[in-house]
Amino acid sequence: MDEITKMSSGPVPKDFDAENADNLEDIEKQFAVKAVQHLETYWAILEKVKGSSLRLTKMDDDIYAHLKTDFPEFDPAATIDEAEMKSKSGKERWRKFMMAYDKKVDDYNFGTMLRTSPKVEYEQDTTIFVPRMQFYAVEIARNRAGLNDWIYEKAHGASKP
Repeated sequence: MDEITKMSSGPVPKDFDAENADNLEDIEKQFAVKAVQHLETYWAILEKVKGSSLRLTKMDDDIYAHLKTDFPEFDPAATIDEAEMKSKSGKERWRKFMMAYDKKVDDYNFGTMLRTSPKVEYEQDTTIFVPRMQFYAVEIARNRAGLNDWIYEKAHGASKP
């Protein structure tokens, strides 16, 4: 992570077309830097504000209700099974879910880092790369359940329950 954060970054051009872009190393590095910046920012916010009182988007209520409708089996306290999430059927279900936010949520499909469990910090073996809407859906559910509050409590000297 230190090497990635040392790389220079700039904004992603508004007219950038990911579908037709060359897969150049510099472009990959820029996306990696943005993903790391996002996770660092989110973690810093969770250290300052209890997740249970945090809103990630203006549409949190709609996203949460939609998640519960489309993924009634989803348990925000459980460790995410990346193989299941990224299986053919998992991809189809998540793609259908995410497409509802095209033109409604900025960068809804931008790559973002997600912790596999709400009980852990971001680390190499506890973090997966997902589209932003998956991040929002999972983290909104975790925050609603109070599963990220331990981060705030740890940062402010309270012990983890």
